[in-house]
Amino acid sequence: MANVQVDSTKRDTILSTLSLFFQSGYSAILGLIANLVLTILLSPTIFGIYITVLSMISILNYFSDIGLAASLIQKKIITDEEIKTTFTVQQILIISIILICFLLTPVTRSFYNLPQEGIYLYWALLVSFFLSSLKTIPSVFLERKIQFQKIVLVQIVENTLFYLTVIIAALLGLGLTSFTIAVMVRAVVGLITIYSISFWRPQIGISSRSLRQLLSFGLPFQASSFLALFKDDLIILFLGKAVGFAGVGYIGWAKKWAEVPIRIVMDNISRVIFPLIARFQEDKAKITRLLEKILAYQSALIIPAIVGMIFLMKPLTEVIPRYSKWSMALPLFYIFALSSLIVSFGAPFVNLFNALGKVKITFSLMLFWTLLAWLLTPPATWLAGFTGYPFVHLFISCTYIAAIWQAKKLLTIKIFKPVLPYITSALIMGGAIWLLNSFISFSSAIALFTVVLLGVVFYAASLNIFFRINFIAILKDLKKNT
Repeated sequence: MANVQVDSTKRDTILSTLSLFFQSGYSAILGLIANLVLTILLSPTIFGIYITVLSMISILNYFSDIGLAASLIQKKIITDEEIKTTFTVQQILIISIILICFLLTPVTRSFYNLPQEGIYLYWALLVSFFLSSLKTIPSVFLERKIQFQKIVLVQIVENTLFYLTVIIAALLGLGLTSFTIAVMVRAVVGLITIYSISFWRPQIGISSRSLRQLLSFGLPFQASSFLALFKDDLIILFLGKAVGFAGVGYIGWAKKWAEVPIRIVMDNISRVIFPLIARFQEDKAKITRLLEKILAYQSALIIPAIVGMIFLMKPLTEVIPRYSKWSMALPLFYIFALSSLIVSFGAPFVNLFNALGKVKITFSLMLFWTLLAWLLTPPATWLAGFTGYPFVHLFISCTYIAAIWQAKKLLTIKIFKPVLPYITSALIMGGAIWLLNSFISFSSAIALFTVVLLGVVFYAASLNIFFRINFIAILKDLKKNT
């Protein structure tokens, strides 16, 4: 019977991971097209307003359930009372937050000098914030069953409609209103879709005993999540005032591009690994093997992607029409890219601590990183303008070694050995691209596409020649050993 359960878990994990990768790849293509269209048609200022307002809503989201949903996922067995309590407490918090934010609209408008279109976007995101909260319990049911493929279906529908709507609206000249319309379309359709897949009849009620049990894990977990938000999204709100929307636009453009590889690869693996480690948290040997595999797999994909982007982003801004306006953000992109590379080695261990229920370690790390961010960002911004924050971000990324150090106290895990072949091969690939640039002008889309293909060939060849690693076999092994 136990073997049947393990086999079922393996099948669900593989299907969930592959589904998340498909969704990320699909969304990345849509997002790339939308990003290109929007950053061609819209000014850095409008792009900066969208990023700033979105950061406001991200902050509100972390107050929405005080970690109760994560508690439901982490627990081995949940009761109806716990589900009902989570939903009720979440709705009380969310409705209270939304009412306060609506009342504070004049303050928000005055502080950021938002145009009327920015206020409409702000209101639309508040409404979508409420609709999104109604999806929490159906999503929890699917995550506990490790059926991410069904969540992925909802995300594909949402992202398709969002990107298509925002592209069409931008082409019609609606400017910032493009985001407002797209946000509302995504929220309504997403809610309808997930209830058609994982129906749950909302129930109201609070059990004090269930609430205490859920909060024992939820509060430290949510506190860590809030610190992460305080470190990232709240900094964006500060920058919106300190360097202006155009500066935030440059920072947002550079950061989004630089984080594409870790968002697609690392985030999806981590999302599946959290409930999986929670299920097998007593078997440290299995968890150690799993983490070493994760480091190897994600390094095989993330490292060459980031190295390649560092060499090809400048030609990309020259090839795409009307994209040269983002050339000022290239130095920021290079800094964020290096930061993403470093973070990819330490971030999986933060998820390890959460899955093992050791949220106090996560909280301590997040508190340390948040203090660094807020102590260093204001003076760095005053000294270097919008280039100050990327350097602070890079410095904080270097301190992720603290997460690795804590993880080695819990598990006997190898860190450097699984990633060495991929670092070396990616550097060889980067050197080859640099030499190609000396002989070939990357002045056309065809030339860029050719260089990308040659880069993949150099990377795969280096792995095979120097380390006897077959890159295609890695991809097959990923499916087999997820």
